[in-house]
Amino acid sequence: MIRIRLDEPTLARTRIATSPLWEVLTSLYVLHRNPGEAPWPYTGWARHARRVLAEVPATAPVRLLTISSRAPDFLTPIPSSASPTLAEQLAELRATPAEVIAEQIPRYHRPDDLPAWLRTFVTDRRAALDRLADGVEAYWNAAIAPWWPAMRAALDEEVLHRARALAADGPDALLAHLHERVRWEKPVLTLVKPLEQHFEAVDQRLLLVPLIFSRGALTCSTDHPEVVAVSYQARGAALLAEGTPAPATPAGTDRLAVLVGRGRAQVLRALTRPATTAGLAATLGLAPSTVSEQLAALLTAGVVHRRRVGRRVLYGLEPAGLALVQLIGDEPVTASA
Repeated sequence: MIRIRLDEPTLARTRIATSPLWEVLTSLYVLHRNPGEAPWPYTGWARHARRVLAEVPATAPVRLLTISSRAPDFLTPIPSSASPTLAEQLAELRATPAEVIAEQIPRYHRPDDLPAWLRTFVTDRRAALDRLADGVEAYWNAAIAPWWPAMRAALDEEVLHRARALAADGPDALLAHLHERVRWEKPVLTLVKPLEQHFEAVDQRLLLVPLIFSRGALTCSTDHPEVVAVSYQARGAALLAEGTPAPATPAGTDRLAVLVGRGRAQVLRALTRPATTAGLAATLGLAPSTVSEQLAALLTAGVVHRRRVGRRVLYGLEPAGLALVQLIGDEPVTASA
């Protein structure tokens, strides 16, 4: 477990941001932790990404990010704005000051035990940072960029939902319902991981980073003097499947699908949190026209509502729709012998 004790000023400064660079890192962890076949919905994407790493020599430097589980945070800096582009994050990586590297490395390795791959960031900082940034860019362009527009839409929905929850209910409620592998027992935030670490955040900021690839790893960044950053799994990973069917469910077990149809059941379950048509399409890996058709039927049935929030139109569950999901959708029937 990673346990982070948050004082009240840190908790009060909770913010949310996305990070293309952290998506790169955790996507590599998905590949690293599944050397054979990656689980659905990453299966097809992982095959493509492995071909990229094998066939595009320019991506070679990116492998540095998974060489060691004990790597300083300057290699994947935390986002400095709410929604930075990859280019902006790589520019920050290239410009990492020598003093930041000198400060962070001793937290992970003794000077007499510095691995060769990390030593180059001390002895030839600019060249080492440029090589890494170039490798990340090559990997991104070939392995992630084709999926990024849909990922971006799904992440926008996630940030909008969490920001509304933060504003309405405060950070305690937000952290309590963040993710099944993130536990909040005030004042300790626990990440369920197979290692033991303890940190204390005093008068800092807590930055939450939703990631499509966070199934690869929950990440925690504590090297920044003012910010402690924690990633978690965002909804929307299904978009990576690109039409690859989900693992089959035994016939007759999904009562909600039997009642309203598989597509409408998917939409109803996804709407336990309000979302736009584009966000639902990205989350479910469906065409926007298909989602619109399902939403129209659910609106007519009175189980879904629509509301305008600024320039967005958000869909959510009516009490009848919520009852369907809670009473039918989450209670699969066990087939009789």
